[in-house]
Amino acid sequence: MSRLFGSVRSRATLGATLVVAVALVAAGTALLLSLRANLTGEAGTRAERSAQAVASELAARTPLDKLSGLDAEDTPVQIVDEDGVLLAASEDLERISGTGTSEVIPAPAPSDEDDRDDPDDRDDDRDDRDDDSLDPGEIAPGASYTNGTATIDGDTEDYRFAAVEVETPDRGRLTVHAGAPLAAEHSAVGTALTAMLIGFPLLLGVVAAVTWLVTGRALRPVEGIRREMAAITASEDLRRRVPEPATHDEVARLARTTNATLAALEASVERQRAFVADASHELRSPIASLRTQLEVAAAHPELLDLDGAVEDTVRLQNLAADLLLLARLDTGERPAGTRVDLAALAREAAAGREGVTVEAEPVEVSGSRGQLSRVLANLLDNAERHARERITVTVRREGGAAVVGVADDGEGVAEADRERIFERFVRLDAARSRDDGGAGLGLAIARDVAVRHGGTLTAGAAPAGGALFELRLPLAGADRGTPRA
Repeated sequence: MSRLFGSVRSRATLGATLVVAVALVAAGTALLLSLRANLTGEAGTRAERSAQAVASELAARTPLDKLSGLDAEDTPVQIVDEDGVLLAASEDLERISGTGTSEVIPAPAPSDEDDRDDPDDRDDDRDDRDDDSLDPGEIAPGASYTNGTATIDGDTEDYRFAAVEVETPDRGRLTVHAGAPLAAEHSAVGTALTAMLIGFPLLLGVVAAVTWLVTGRALRPVEGIRREMAAITASEDLRRRVPEPATHDEVARLARTTNATLAALEASVERQRAFVADASHELRSPIASLRTQLEVAAAHPELLDLDGAVEDTVRLQNLAADLLLLARLDTGERPAGTRVDLAALAREAAAGREGVTVEAEPVEVSGSRGQLSRVLANLLDNAERHARERITVTVRREGGAAVVGVADDGEGVAEADRERIFERFVRLDAARSRDDGGAGLGLAIARDVAVRHGGTLTAGAAPAGGALFELRLPLAGADRGTPRA
């Protein structure tokens, strides 16, 4: 069963069919009850009219054997007195139930002389009645209703009986029971029930089929997306994309989001491959240089360049540290939430460097002291490689942000290169030398750290004509937002 309804299509079809089935059963039940109540009410109305007609004749002193209501073929009538004694009934009535009086053969009708009681006796009878007695010739308002059966000329049917009381001038209070057949009600209800029993399954079948087809058509693009994603996973070709439906629904948005995810994944993989290739290229040079020096020293110890070997080793160590930091940043490592005084950090980074001037006001930010110190060191290293004589470091508060500026009086950065220099392993022509220009990771690391701290790092033109790098970070306690990946 779980495998049968394991798909969204089958569950949607089952759910829609069940909902419609419940609605149809509820609506059908309400319809049948309403139809039965209406038809039963109509039968009760007809029975009451028949009882009222007979009661009117009795109120007018019509003899029992002259009552016209007793001759109706489809309306059984009974007349009983206050003691429940049957006085008269329809001629063809053989058996009856539901009226409280099962007798159907009327007692001998009293003669006209017998019918006319002594006025004094009638007065005595009136004195014995309750205060709610009717006046002679008066018919009680309303009627009481019951259901029962009656057999007329050998045919037994269900009837709706109405009981009407009448105060006769000569016989006291009588009760007239008149019935109306419920055959029409039974026939209509049976016909409606039969139609429902035949139509409801057909309608449910149509609902299930339409839901199955519509759901399958709606999920067809999803299946296409799944197949294409499976093919992409099997082929490892991230250049492929899933098909996008020409609609504006959730499936189309899913396809567009999937393609955007594939594009981001492709860019990430390409970036990772380029990073590995560049890292391997950068590591090869110092390793090869160090190996050459060691091989020469092994063959000719007197030719050992110890300073060069140490320099290559330090360079290799720094490059490994940079690569490790970039790997941690790429994994989304979040900086520590400690308070850092940028003014003090700038003075520490400038200490021991020639030609560096620091103009700073106390400004605190929240983040990693070690990573922010690395940013300032990288910016100062970059400025020292390009400055002629002077480097200026400024720390100031600007709105809700702390701004650190590192300016030099060198040749500056061309506007076309002001974004490219933040890419990894990028060195401009003026700094192509690995000995002087580094591995091209310093500015990339500085920007990644700034972004992880919720800030920015941009390059521009300094007032003295050189390059100006501005680091903007949210002040301590301010909302840093979501760091960009």
